[in-house]
Amino acid sequence: IIDNSRKYSNGTFEEISHLVRDIVSLAEKCCAPGADPSCYDAGSTALSIKSCRADSPFPAHPGTAECCAQAGLERKLCLAALRHPPQPLPRYLQPSDRELCQAFRQDPREFADRFLYEYSSSYSQAPLPVLVGSTRTFLSMVSTCCISSAPTPCFLKEKMERKALSLLTLTSNRICSRFSAYGKDKVSFSYLASLAQKVPSASFEELLPLAEDAAELSAQCCDSLAEDCMQKKLLEHTGKVCTALSGRDGRFADCCRGKNLMENHFCILAMLPAPAPQLPEPYEPSNKELCGKEGALHATRFLFELARRQPCIPDAVLAKLYDSSGKLREGCCSTKDPSVCSDCKRKRIAAELFPFLEKAHQLCGLYHRLPFLEFKKRLRETLAQAEPEAGPEHLEQLLEQRVSFASTCCLPDAPPLLCAAKV
Repeated sequence: IIDNSRKYSNGTFEEISHLVRDIVSLAEKCCAPGADPSCYDAGSTALSIKSCRADSPFPAHPGTAECCAQAGLERKLCLAALRHPPQPLPRYLQPSDRELCQAFRQDPREFADRFLYEYSSSYSQAPLPVLVGSTRTFLSMVSTCCISSAPTPCFLKEKMERKALSLLTLTSNRICSRFSAYGKDKVSFSYLASLAQKVPSASFEELLPLAEDAAELSAQCCDSLAEDCMQKKLLEHTGKVCTALSGRDGRFADCCRGKNLMENHFCILAMLPAPAPQLPEPYEPSNKELCGKEGALHATRFLFELARRQPCIPDAVLAKLYDSSGKLREGCCSTKDPSVCSDCKRKRIAAELFPFLEKAHQLCGLYHRLPFLEFKKRLRETLAQAEPEAGPEHLEQLLEQRVSFASTCCLPDAPPLLCAAKV
C-alpha cells in the first residue's frame, strides 16, 4: 500500500486498493512452494493487459497509452516505471484523537489501510524505509491509546516519542522532492544559494562543501532501502552545518543549541533570509572563464554572489537563473565564436532576468517583513501606482497572482515544481 500510494500519489484509495489486491494475490499464488514456473510471467502479463483496458480499475496515468503501445516485457517494465509527480504540498491532516479512535474502532483494518494510503501519497517523496517506520509507529500509537483507560495522556506521551520520526518524514519528503525535481547538481546549487541567503557573511569556499554534502545525502538516501540511511546521513550533515556556521551567525548558534539534531536541522531549514549586506558589485566571469574547464564553477560562484546580495530572491527564481546559465554555456561554448554568442545571450539575460530578480527580491522581502494583511494592502498600493490605467478587476487579478506566488514560493520550503510553473 505504501509503495503504490507513493508511486501513484494522485490515485484514489479505491484504485490503489485494487492494484494492491491484485499484486498481493499474484505474490501469494506464484511465490508459494511448488508454484508453476510460468505462474509469475502469466500473472504479470494478465496484470499488464488489465492496466491497458479502457475500463482499467488501476490508477490512471498520462504515460499509460505509450506503455500499452509496446508488448511483452517492454510493456511490463514501462508500466512498472510509471509514477505520478509528487503532491506539491502534503495534504494529510491528522484528525483529532477522538476522531482517530472512532474510525479505528469502527474497522481497524480499513482504518489502517486508508491511513497508509493518505499518509504515503501525501509524503510520497520520503524514502520508503522512513515512511514504513513512521506509519508503523503511528498505527501502533493509535491501537495502543484507543484501548487505553486514559487515551489523552497516552497520545501525549506517544506523540512526544514520535516527534523526531515525524520531523524526519516531513524533512526527508522536502529534501527528496527537491532532489527529484532538480537532480544532484541543481540541488547542490539550490542548497548553496539558500545558505548564502541565510548567512551572507560566509564565503563560497565555506558553503560549497556543505552544499555538496547535502546533494550527496539526497543522491544516496532518497531511493535507498537501507533502514537508517536518511536519518544517519541527515544527522551527520546537520553536525557539519552546525560546526561550520554556529560561530558565524547567532541564528545558527540558536538552532544548533538543542540536543535533538533532527529538530536543529528543521530549525535551520525554516530560517528566513538575513538582511541584505553591503557588498561591492560581484565579479562577473569572462566568456573565456565560462567556457573553460571550470566554467560551471565560475557560473555557480557568480550566482552565489547574486544570491547573497539579494537574500530574498526565492529558490524557484534562482533555479531558473541556474538553468539559463547552463543553457548559455551549452549553446555558446561549442560555437565558432563563443564570445559573440555569449555577449548576445548575456545581454538578453541582463535585460530580461535581472529586473525580474529585483522584483522577486522586493516582493519576497515585503512578504517576510510585514504581517499578511499589511503585505496585501502595501502590494495593492504599489500595483495601483505601477499600473494607473488598470481597471479594478485587472488590478485584483494581478494582486491575487502576486499574493499566491509570495505565500507559496517565498517560503524556505517552497515546492519546486509548483513554483517553477508560477515563475
